[in-house]
Amino acid sequence: MKHLLSRRYVLTGAVSALATASFADAPLVSLRPTARPGAPAETPIPPIRPQARLSARELIARAGLGGTVGFVVADTQTGEILEEVDGDIAVPPASVTKAVTALYALEALGPDYRFETRVLADGPIVNGVLQGNLILAGGGDPHLVTDQLATLVDQLKNAGLKEVTGEFRIWGDAIARVDEIDDTQLDYLGYNPTVAGLNLNFNRVHFEWKRAGENYTVALDARSETHRPPVTTARMRIVDRTTPVYTYADSNGVDNWTVARRALGSGGSRWLPVRYPALYAGEVFQTFARTAGIVLPKPVLMTQIPQGDVITAFKSDPLREILRDMLRFSTNLTAEVTGLAATAARADQKRGLRTSAFGMTRWAADRAEIDPQFVDHSGLGDQSRIAAGDMVRLLNARDVARQLKPILKPIAMLDDDRERIRDFPATINAKTGTLNFVSSLAGYITTQGGRELAFAFFAADMDAREKGKLSADEQPPGAGSYNGKAKRLQQVLLQRWGRAADL
Repeated sequence: MKHLLSRRYVLTGAVSALATASFADAPLVSLRPTARPGAPAETPIPPIRPQARLSARELIARAGLGGTVGFVVADTQTGEILEEVDGDIAVPPASVTKAVTALYALEALGPDYRFETRVLADGPIVNGVLQGNLILAGGGDPHLVTDQLATLVDQLKNAGLKEVTGEFRIWGDAIARVDEIDDTQLDYLGYNPTVAGLNLNFNRVHFEWKRAGENYTVALDARSETHRPPVTTARMRIVDRTTPVYTYADSNGVDNWTVARRALGSGGSRWLPVRYPALYAGEVFQTFARTAGIVLPKPVLMTQIPQGDVITAFKSDPLREILRDMLRFSTNLTAEVTGLAATAARADQKRGLRTSAFGMTRWAADRAEIDPQFVDHSGLGDQSRIAAGDMVRLLNARDVARQLKPILKPIAMLDDDRERIRDFPATINAKTGTLNFVSSLAGYITTQGGRELAFAFFAADMDAREKGKLSADEQPPGAGSYNGKAKRLQQVLLQRWGRAADL
């Protein structure tokens, strides 16, 4: 479908455009993976040499990870715990939280739920002139992209609209607004945007710079697959300094950024977060309307629930597909929107993020008789806590695997050279999670012998994480090494569980 391609373009487009590693988004979000050019062919399963079986604690010791490492693997039919190390110690689950959010949303909203973005008129249209206000009303759609706003404008044009005598109003209050998912993160990280009832391009704006002699040209736009309209709701100024690389200032509906000249090199690009997503969407809509010959005034925000006749509307994919993409690409905005929408449906009113996360905490506790603590729906905040044993109990709870396993991402098994193992005899479907000095993985295994298992692996060095925050780096020293070691340990354990006949 056209809109699916556009959404994935927004997810992946920034990766190839980054100028240097210093501008790459930090490891809290996994964008769409791409195959490496000239990658070697997949390798067969290496022979298993006869050797004494190492204990789980010996494997952990060999991994050389500081902090806490805990895991649990259990039979999904009987609930029997087959192997466990420190499964009762609660640590930040990072993006494994999204698996909990997916189940929470599915059970509150239903798999076929669709978010709807509407365009309404609160007065009559006479000879192409709307005698009243035109309203762009968001329904919370976390996947809405620029190309879809262009489609809505085309439909307005086809309906004969040419002019509006009243205001062009924007409604973005379908869910509670969240200024930042985690206010301890750096201002410029694109995976920590504002969350609102009208979202566009995952609430990110594309910033691109090119050297022009001694100076630079800069551009800020709302690009998706087909269109790249410029925006003025975000502005960038280059300044002569070494650090910080970026600064942000809120200027009455405009995101004002500065960037250090010395950090720019010859050119590059990155996505920056949007703090006024409704106005951002309104400006893009107005730009398309002007191109289509429809005269619209400057967009203004409205807070009351919009009333009027629907001229045109766009419905998202079904919730199940939105959640499948979320679990694959680990999009924080999608997690927060679906979690907030689920809580609003359960409570029959909007709730703020912390209250909504507490609602999910209570739901999970009742659902599986566990004791987690969530501060958001994405896992971006490191104050969330859950133990590996509790995560496995949730995965093994009644009717959970039926809903969750089909939308979890397949996890490839890799050899010592990080190449995919061809025809590995077990299948793994799971959700990964990564923060600096935090690595997690949880999901399901179908073993070589056909046994169905649920597992959770959590590793966290919170002392190193707190020290890393002081560096103000997206990836502080040692974080990459820690997470690499954790992922290699995950592979060792998964291959051990997948092949073993004697668990």
